[in-house]
Amino acid sequence: MKYVLLGNLNTEWASRQADRVGKAKAKLEKLGIKIESIHYTQGHYDFIDVVDAPNPQAVLAFSVWYATQGLGRIQSMPAFDAKSFETALKDAAA
Repeated sequence: MKYVLLGNLNTEWASRQADRVGKAKAKLEKLGIKIESIHYTQGHYDFIDVVDAPNPQAVLAFSVWYATQGLGRIQSMPAFDAKSFETALKDAAA
């Protein structure tokens, strides 16, 4: 399942990009989560990642771990492809 991770950096880690990314990538790999893309933004969130995770619990575990490490905060949302959305529309109409 794909998820969108909306993240904010802790100010202490914002200037230590390589360390933060290295720690996060190692934890993602350990949880079986694959990064599909990373985007840095301006505005409410500092970054948006698209990941493929084996289950919702893995994403939850990563979000909790990220916060407890003091790296920042992450909000996660499931991401559905167009086919899944079309199926949901059909199911909703039935």
